[in-house]
Amino acid sequence: MKSELIVDVQPKEVSIALLEDSRLVSLQKESRNIAYAVGDIYLAKVKKLMPGLNAAFVNVGYEKDAFLHYLDLGSSFASYSTFLKQALDDRKHQPSLPKMKLKPDIDKHGQITDVLQPGQELMVQIVKEPISSKGPRLTTEITLTGRYMVLIPFGDKISVSQKIKTSEEKIRLRRLIESIRPKNFSIIIRTSAEGKRVTELNHELRTLLQCWEDTVARAQCATAPALIFEEESRIVGVLRDIFNPDFESIHVNDPDVYSQISKYVNLIAPDRSSIVQLYQKPEPIFDHFGITRQIKSSFGKTVSFKSGAYIIIEHTEALHVIDVNSGNRSKAAADQETNALEVNMRAADEIARQLRLRDMGGIIVIDFIDMAKSEHRQKLYEHMREIMATDRARHNILPLSKFGLMQITRQRVRPALDITTAEECPSCFGKGKVQPSLLFTDLLREKIDYLVDELKQTGFTMYVHPFVDAYLKKGLISTFRRWRMETGKKFNVRPDQSLAYLQYRVLDAKGNEIDLKEEKDIDSSATKSKSKAKNRGNED
Repeated sequence: MKSELIVDVQPKEVSIALLEDSRLVSLQKESRNIAYAVGDIYLAKVKKLMPGLNAAFVNVGYEKDAFLHYLDLGSSFASYSTFLKQALDDRKHQPSLPKMKLKPDIDKHGQITDVLQPGQELMVQIVKEPISSKGPRLTTEITLTGRYMVLIPFGDKISVSQKIKTSEEKIRLRRLIESIRPKNFSIIIRTSAEGKRVTELNHELRTLLQCWEDTVARAQCATAPALIFEEESRIVGVLRDIFNPDFESIHVNDPDVYSQISKYVNLIAPDRSSIVQLYQKPEPIFDHFGITRQIKSSFGKTVSFKSGAYIIIEHTEALHVIDVNSGNRSKAAADQETNALEVNMRAADEIARQLRLRDMGGIIVIDFIDMAKSEHRQKLYEHMREIMATDRARHNILPLSKFGLMQITRQRVRPALDITTAEECPSCFGKGKVQPSLLFTDLLREKIDYLVDELKQTGFTMYVHPFVDAYLKKGLISTFRRWRMETGKKFNVRPDQSLAYLQYRVLDAKGNEIDLKEEKDIDSSATKSKSKAKNRGNED
């Protein structure tokens, strides 16, 4: 399977697309100024205890208080609490965890009021980003993740990934880690550690230990609430989690991010550093790799797949509901039962892809087409388990009920990616009436004159819908060429598939977007409404 990673860096956000055999299977969008991301560690303060929920609300600086349940304190909370108290009481000297004697585990069935009190300072880690009206979810069981291992302070265990199949390799890794593991630290050995030498593993372990010491040092210097450890960029995080030898290429359109990714790949796989490539073509990177078209066709409420069948995806606060429909299939089987099985199997493939693509989590209920035969229902259940095996998020799949419903629970740590594919009219801005399409080129010419004469811009690029781009450049002496000759300035017009038909955007020579929306474009309808209301008032 050919795997490619495409990174689109824009001024306000970064989009990361994972392609398998040129088919989009994962898309992540990240604001460039994101806060409270999974993995970030904060020095926080307990604000309120909720004995009824056996939880506490904690101030981490977010607009809504974060949630910390008793079970998220971790079994080693007594040792953690003692260590943190020593660190915060004497802020000039950092206590040594390996020299500390660990305390007994806390009671699994204890109460939050027994271990926490309002105003207490804690070192907490984000395990679930703010979703909808909820604040972040926290844990005090700190984990520091590397490519080959996960370091967990206040423990004394070594765990090996179940995906490492051979018992010989598990024994080798366990013995190797035991020989280099510092006291009072637990370690989870990840799948990517398989076959690695002691020097590579020891180097990463020392790096993670340094991260821990730096985090404690920042906590000693900080005043709660404060960020004391920031998870590495989402791009590097994605690489860390999914990078494998099958990766054929990583394309990125920003020199700084390209340098960052190249440095990371060169660190973890020097022999694969050549797969990182800087994309420098004028065409938008997502258009070039066919991702924009796939996004438009995959993120709507209705998603079609083979032979006319389709699924309908609805989102609610509590769960996601997916309905499978056969539609007008062109190659339907002779009998209804076989046809239902075939549609359901293909729908399962698409649903598994959609769960990864949209990062849907929580409870997912799927209404498959009814099948009378129990062996067909069992076959569909086993097929869904098989294709979901590659999904890295933790999940659980239940067999079909007698009503043809399948229930799936899937780990949710971030909001589901919900992209609106319906386009707001860029000409009327929702007012219901548009300017004549024939005059759109006149509008573009006005904007170009404004850019050249008023803003003194040169070398800028105007992006338009591909149809408009084709119209502007048709003929020997095209409209575009005539505009360049008349203005006497150098500028470019490029197609962008993400734009609506009568939409445009402009980037200056440095790649910064120029806002050309005039007040009259947006507020003309509101102005008219106010004028009418005023006239009525005068008449009264």
